[in-house]
Amino acid sequence: RGHIFWDELFVFPFLNFRLPELTRALLRYRHRRLPQARRRAASLGMKGALFPWESGSDGREETPRASWNPHAGRWRQDFSSRQYHVNCAIAYNVWHYWQTTGDFGFLASYGAELLFEVARFAASIATYSPADDRYDIRGVMGPDEFHDGYPDQPGWGIDNSAYVNIMTAWTLARALEAHSLLGEHHGDHLWQGLQLSQAELEKWDHISRRLRLHFFPNGIIEQFEGYHELAELDWDDFARRHGDLKTLGMILEAEGDTPNRYQACKQADVLMLLYLFSPEELTELIHRLGYPFDPAIIPDMINFYMQRTSHGSSLSRVAHSWVLARTDRSRSWHLLCEALMNDIANKQGGSTSEGIHLGAMGGTLDILQRGYTGLNARQDMLWLNPMVPDELHCLDIDLRYRGQWLNLRVDPSEVTLRALPGGGKATSKVVIRDKTYELKPGGTITVPRNV
Repeated sequence: RGHIFWDELFVFPFLNFRLPELTRALLRYRHRRLPQARRRAASLGMKGALFPWESGSDGREETPRASWNPHAGRWRQDFSSRQYHVNCAIAYNVWHYWQTTGDFGFLASYGAELLFEVARFAASIATYSPADDRYDIRGVMGPDEFHDGYPDQPGWGIDNSAYVNIMTAWTLARALEAHSLLGEHHGDHLWQGLQLSQAELEKWDHISRRLRLHFFPNGIIEQFEGYHELAELDWDDFARRHGDLKTLGMILEAEGDTPNRYQACKQADVLMLLYLFSPEELTELIHRLGYPFDPAIIPDMINFYMQRTSHGSSLSRVAHSWVLARTDRSRSWHLLCEALMNDIANKQGGSTSEGIHLGAMGGTLDILQRGYTGLNARQDMLWLNPMVPDELHCLDIDLRYRGQWLNLRVDPSEVTLRALPGGGKATSKVVIRDKTYELKPGGTITVPRNV
């Protein structure tokens, strides 16, 4: 149908380091559709802007109200438009474009307005509980499309999705940071147009520190409030009866059942947080919300959710390959190879004939570019933490960071980052395995690779 979902979240981080001009142009697609997003938020009684889950040429919500279930031979209601987390994906893309390129003009002219209007919606949808000084976000869907509600209330959304709440906290914090970066001089016209008040900014800060999360007794993040009460699915029995698990949700519905009853995921949900953030960043975000979190639980959390995932989305193996890159590189490589076959072998239930899966394609490339190198742009620094699987003897990549072309090479003995001739004139701060270096124009950094 030519619709745009949230798949840019898997594509833009790759483009930022190679074709940032393209990312900029595509982010302006979102900015040009702010009026429609504002109207959608207003139609729900909310402030700010709510972008559609499926966007087309004019920015309206294009998500169909029903989808065909071939296993049941009937139409079923589609509640995907409750995936308001598309807002946070746009905010993430804006911020990471800015961090990778240093394009202050874009931030001042377009990016900050997107961040502020998304933050306004987030603050509007969060409801305050004075009893424990916490905020709740209710009636939404996370990335896992198996759960559009609770077993007794299908279609009404779930409450306090860990992914939604943590991404919302991050988005609010970045909006505040953008406000501080722009200051009075650069943001005068924007502040006047948006009528941002100090009280509103203070509310953003409070919400960003007090959104509610739920955890299992062992410390694993619970996907959403009440997830632990759902039944376990007999995956072995289901596989024996039906073989392919990709259409698990539709098969359950055809049998008179619903995935809302089970601890089953169509794709990465909680684990998407580890796709978007390093363990250190995620831990910092959770601590900022006032919860204890030990990153040592992350391998157990990965295993817990992977055992309950059907990989019904082309994006699923991309995300899981990424999160396994730090704990099980061989398995990560295997999932990457499977993800590469999505369209080559038409692995997604025959859907390739309806259109190739560009999000998954971009994501597989980015596993090589950023996943296995630990490449990330944040806090005005370039971060590297290579963990290359044994199947890859060497990685040799050219990339752009803030106007400077760099060459990154990871071989069995060394990690080398070189500033190529003819690029920018600024010195870049580079963090390799938590040690900070300065990369000057034309300079080289070489460190031993610790496998």
